[in-house]
Amino acid sequence: MSVFSIALIFVIAWWLGWFLTLPFGNRAPDKSEPGHASSAPVRPRLLIKAAIATAIACVLTAIITVVILSDWVDLRE
Repeated sequence: MSVFSIALIFVIAWWLGWFLTLPFGNRAPDKSEPGHASSAPVRPRLLIKAAIATAIACVLTAIITVVILSDWVDLRE
């Protein structure tokens, strides 16, 4: 398994984790300001969500890499 394959698995897992964590903890403002969407979150906490997505991606990448390298799942047949 090449480094490119592992990086590709990480990127896909990171985006999966990112989209899973985006909706958590969002709260719409009680009173929206002019020019802002009424559904825009007050504090989106994007850095925390990116860190959580990175942790999820690391765990998923490790699990998928171990499964593929241990030949539990043979992708060549």
